[in-house]
Amino acid sequence: MKFTKLLTSAAVALGLAAPVMAADTKVGFVYVGPVGDGGWTYEHDQGRKAVVEAFGDKVETVYVENVPEGPDAERVMTQMALQGADLIFTTSFGYMDPTLNVAAKFPNVKFEHATGYKRSDNVSTYSARFYEGRAVQGTIAGHMTKSNIVGYIGSYPIPEVVRGINSAFIHAKKVNPDVEFKIIWAFTWFDPAKEADAAKTLIDQGADVILQHTDSTAPQAVAAEAGNVVTFGQASDMSEYAPFPRVSSIIDDWAPYYVARTQAVMDGTWTSMDTWDGIGPGMVGIGEISDAVPADVKAEAMALKDALADGSYHAFTGPVNKQDGSAWLAEGETADDGTLAGMSFYVEGIDGSIPQ
Repeated sequence: MKFTKLLTSAAVALGLAAPVMAADTKVGFVYVGPVGDGGWTYEHDQGRKAVVEAFGDKVETVYVENVPEGPDAERVMTQMALQGADLIFTTSFGYMDPTLNVAAKFPNVKFEHATGYKRSDNVSTYSARFYEGRAVQGTIAGHMTKSNIVGYIGSYPIPEVVRGINSAFIHAKKVNPDVEFKIIWAFTWFDPAKEADAAKTLIDQGADVILQHTDSTAPQAVAAEAGNVVTFGQASDMSEYAPFPRVSSIIDDWAPYYVARTQAVMDGTWTSMDTWDGIGPGMVGIGEISDAVPADVKAEAMALKDALADGSYHAFTGPVNKQDGSAWLAEGETADDGTLAGMSFYVEGIDGSIPQ
């Protein structure tokens, strides 16, 4: 940086045109895990790379990985803003209040918070309808389990994760009325050791299918070692474990959104908004279903994916009761976004309680 300033000063002193070396727009990314996690953060960083590819030297991108949710996040965001970021993507639920706090101090910087629900004039929110992907996974899981026990590794008991559990269970139960879910809460987004322990415990409890809402490939490795346990990639394809144990995946594709929002800042058209897209717009992708899945099950899963994509089917369609047996959705009724956004209950048939 000092070298660039020296060059510029020298050029000015000599009456020469100063070299144009800075990008027009600076975009920052705050990551909760490492870019090499193989899951959530990896896919956000693929989105950052798409921004670089789309705009070349017109845009400079910076990122900080492994940023804990809390005061550290606020410090990192403040530093990015002070260093000239025009747009900052904060990519984890626990960054919500830190994002708002920093945004209030830097009204000319645009902020985008992933999976949150609080906005302001210079803070947008965005998320994906991961629960649509869970419906597809649940359908495959219900068919693939021989023990009728599906294990689920939850990260934190927030609505996004609870929605996913409910969607997977509803669709597993539709194809296999005998299925039951065993849920372990890891209370982390990324901790390979904890995730591995959770997977081992679920297998010990009889699970022969494991779903995860955590970010590392550790559960895949545990399942591969076990030899007869089905898994699904989370957030990214995790295809290094295909065709078995990983038989499909949910892929988060942030690239088009990141490119579009960067373009909006460059054009001066950026406004605060909320985006919640699913399979149809392509924010949620379904990774290739491997040949370890029977052809008829694969066809059923793909038909469900297509119906979710074109809107002819909603993942939460009644009749569905809440866990306590009280009515929630009547026959043919679909859940509204407000209820889904704040979902804090299990559906009927899931054992256990949601940690508070």
